Amino acid sequence: MSRLVMKFGGTSVADLERIRRVARLVQAEVAAGHKVAVVVSAMAGKTNELVAWTDGSGASAPGLTPSDDEYDVVVASGEQVTAGLLAMALRNAGTPARSWMGWQIPIIADDAHGRARIDDVEPDRLIAAMDAGQVAVIAGFQGVTRDGRIATLGRGGSDTSAVAIAAAVKAIRCDIYTDVDGVYTTDPRIESKARKLNKISYEEMLEMASLGAKVLQTRSVELAMAQNVPLRVLSSFVEPGEAPSLDGSGQGTIVCDEDEIMEKRIVSGVAYSRDEAKISLFGLPDHPGVSSIIFGALADANVNVDMIVQSHARTADTANMEFTVGKRDAARAVDIVRAAQTSIGFDDVAVNDEVSKVSVIGVGMRSHTGVAKTMFAALAEKGVNIQVISTSEIKISVLIDAAYTELAVRALHAAYGLDQL
Repeated sequence: MSRLVMKFGGTSVADLERIRRVARLVQAEVAAGHKVAVVVSAMAGKTNELVAWTDGSGASAPGLTPSDDEYDVVVASGEQVTAGLLAMALRNAGTPARSWMGWQIPIIADDAHGRARIDDVEPDRLIAAMDAGQVAVIAGFQGVTRDGRIATLGRGGSDTSAVAIAAAVKAIRCDIYTDVDGVYTTDPRIESKARKLNKISYEEMLEMASLGAKVLQTRSVELAMAQNVPLRVLSSFVEPGEAPSLDGSGQGTIVCDEDEIMEKRIVSGVAYSRDEAKISLFGLPDHPGVSSIIFGALADANVNVDMIVQSHARTADTANMEFTVGKRDAARAVDIVRAAQTSIGFDDVAVNDEVSKVSVIGVGMRSHTGVAKTMFAALAEKGVNIQVISTSEIKISVLIDAAYTELAVRALHAAYGLDQL
């Protein structure tokens, strides 16, 4: 009998009726002969409610000053409730089950509260319970530090919990159940002609997740690729027994190694992110060490920088620089840069948060030319101006005015023939 990990997101466990539906899906896998571990998120909206209690933003919130370690204690409780309810539902339906908190397994995490990373999983007790025929219902999103404190893994962290558990128990796969029925060529809410992909490579999925696709958390894909854990993304609203087949021809999408995909597309998808702010620095001294000072200070403050471009200014020996950060980090990034203005000696700084990043992704880019030409021509035809460009081996990203986001996504989706897959 093989081990299987199933993960259910917040919309899949939003109320008791949906939790009972999840229980039926789990029972179907048990009946198929699998030893099952289930990782659950908090019920839809619960984490936001708990966060509001900690920072005073809710209508009835106490206005407490947040502290990172106690913040984690509060927000981790949502998953604990779901785990207990699902274990009850399974028991009521005649399936042996028990709930597990992150500290009970244990899932060992570092002490970066609110955004902790998993250091290790010690699965012996979990494996023993699964092998004895008991469904393990695990609270996602949480681990325990080496000094015994609860640490949460950041929003979407239940995906990472599930992959880490799957790797630790040597599961045959990790099924991610969500409110969509797979990974699409782009957001179907923007482009009605978006197509579901039967298979996508880890690298493509990693790029799509990091560039704005919300199906999987970026770190979960990184971990799956590193540990070679097969992932399947499918809807929690399928009927029991309707999971995708091993060849990827059924419901859902399989995320796997590139070598398992027979026919590689030049471009597999178009992703976008509205969570972008562009920081512009003018009149920087054009000599070694300046970039190190700027980006070193940002790194020390845990501000993640994405796209970077530098060009010569009109004044001799000076340069202009632009880079992007997440919108919520924009004000802090400007403060950090301004604090270094006297020592560096640049002229001015400006911020623009009315921008979006649009990207095309595909492993086929490695062996085909003209991908950038097609992208730039499609955007030019629609009158979309490009502000910043960045590339990797399998993606091209452009920063554009936010007002043109949907137009750009639809134009690129059509330009690469993704509506004809």
